[in-house]
Amino acid sequence: MRGKFIVIEGIDGCGKTTQIKEISEWLPNSGLMHKTSKIIKTREPGGSEFGKKLREILLANNGINDPDPLTELLIYSADRSEHISKVIKPSLNRFDWVISDRFCDSTLAYQGYGRGLDQQIIKQLENIVCQEIKPDLTIFLEISPEMSIARRENKIPDRIESEGIEFLQKVNEGFKLIAKEKNWEIISASQEIKKVSAEIKDSLLKHFR
Repeated sequence: MRGKFIVIEGIDGCGKTTQIKEISEWLPNSGLMHKTSKIIKTREPGGSEFGKKLREILLANNGINDPDPLTELLIYSADRSEHISKVIKPSLNRFDWVISDRFCDSTLAYQGYGRGLDQQIIKQLENIVCQEIKPDLTIFLEISPEMSIARRENKIPDRIESEGIEFLQKVNEGFKLIAKEKNWEIISASQEIKKVSAEIKDSLLKHFR
């Protein structure tokens, strides 16, 4: 027995932060959770204290000392190893519900499909790092690359967000393939925010009731 692990995936601008806040406030009174369980909101990269430092390295957009794609992959893996050991696994063992903004399939989408790194290497690293921890439910908030860019036009981009639309198209196609292969819940994030929230709640009820 352990808590539940929910992951929200999608390209930047799909509304992950907004929806995680909404469902985190809704879940405790949904009837799905035990009254002693807590909600743990987290993210990748940067879900642990050590990971926050790695996030700064990974997302710094100063054009200086940008990591090689393989180095980037290994830093993401180090972040995830610490995240699982220090945050996710202990929380699940306490019967808490963990909601994460991204997990290992973001690495496959961004570094595999986006960067073109060997997907077999990425999957081997995942097997080493994840310690058999897998999401109970992954929800893919799907938007077009064009909408992603439009929603972020007034935001200062981080290093990954600055890669441009061709990179984003590759990542988005990767997410679609992964979502189909792993039978994720796919929700159109181009809808009104309240409609997206309602569909996410329906998915949670369906999976955990």
